[in-house]
Formats: sequence, C-alpha cells, structure tokens
Amino acid sequence: MAKHLEREIEHLKKKILVLGAKIESKVQDATLAIEQRDACLAQQIIDRDMEIDQMEVENEEDCLKILALHQPVAIDLRFLISVLKINSDLERIGDLAVNIAERALFLAGQPEVPMGFDFITMAQKAQAMLTQSLDALVHLDAQAAYRVCAADDQVDALNRAMYLKVQEGIRKYPQHLESLIHILSVSRHLERIADHATNIAEDVIYMIAGDIVRHKVEEYHKTKQNPANGANPKS
Repeated sequence: MAKHLEREIEHLKKKILVLGAKIESKVQDATLAIEQRDACLAQQIIDRDMEIDQMEVENEEDCLKILALHQPVAIDLRFLISVLKINSDLERIGDLAVNIAERALFLAGQPEVPMGFDFITMAQKAQAMLTQSLDALVHLDAQAAYRVCAADDQVDALNRAMYLKVQEGIRKYPQHLESLIHILSVSRHLERIADHATNIAEDVIYMIAGDIVRHKVEEYHKTKQNPANGANPKS
C-alpha cells in the first residue's frame, strides 16, 4: 500500500509540473503578444484556456482520490493539501495570462501610445518566481521558497512604477485613455501572477515544515503603500 501511494504521489507531482510548464509558456506568450501587438498570438492563448481548466480539474480529482483511498498522514498529507492549493493557484495564473491576452487583443487594434511601456522585466520576474516556486516543490527546498516570497517586493515596485507612468500618460495623452487603462490592467495582472507564485512558495514551505507563513507574509505586505491597488490582498 505504501509503495502504491508513493507511485501515485510521484505521478501527481509530475502532472503538477506539466501544468506549471504550460502556465509558464502561456504567461510568456501573453507578454509577447502585448510587446509585439500580436492579435493572432493573443487569440491562440485565449482559445487554449480550456486545456488548462481540464488539467486543473483532473489534478484535483487525483488528489481527492488519493486522500479517499489511502488516508495519508504527515508529509504525504501535507503534500496533497499543498498540491490542491498549488493546482488552484496555477489555474488562476492561467486565467490571468488569458486576461493579459485579451488586453493584447484590444491594444493590437489601437494606435500605439507614444511612450514606452516595458512589461518584459516585470513578466520575467513573475515567471522566474513561478519557476523557482515549482523548483522548490520538486526539490523540497524551503529556503528557495522563502526567496520567492522575498522577490515579490520587486514586482510590486515595478507595478507601482507602471501605475505612475500610466498616470503621466493620461495627463499627456488623454486621447489614449482607454488604451492606458488596458496597459494598467496588464501591469496589475502580472503583479497578481507574482502574488500567486508567492502563494505557491508559501504552500511549499507548509508542505516541508508544517509552518503556515501566509499571514506573516501578508502582514508584512500590508505595511507597504501601493497606489495602484491599495492593500493588495492575496486571493
């Protein structure tokens, strides 16, 4: 029975990593669609959303089946609880990538705002956080997970800077107001992707150490001022 449980957990871990890899690719493509004003790529991202949803449902069903059949304890139980939450966070990141693609679809048909908006840096940092949180899961590395939590500040700072730049754009180019609102939405979605990567890292820490650090991290973030989104609660 123990060997069977071990095999099923290993299989589930692989499925979560496959989902994570697809999500990473989706975020990268969505950012590329924004940068290159590529409506075709944006539409492809939107059309592929059902695949991610189906994988998320299958992973959840696998977790529940293992819990019902094997009644795991200790580290195995914490792993399954964490995977249920990580699975949900990955699906939400996929939804946010679709939201970015929808903004890209709109912006591709609009005149370009005459001021540069760099989403690549923020997207790369958010993607790196996602990759590192999944690596921490694979290697059971709590220190790597803590580093992901610390990196969230950098993405928050970039989001604040983007908010201020959009404000400047609205003053200078009010005729581009709708495009600027969509640009601000892209920044907000990337910031939320980083938040979900942080959630994953926190769940990895719980899985390894049994320590719930979520509220400690949230309490720290509440002390930061963020004009773009207020208190910035995690979901």
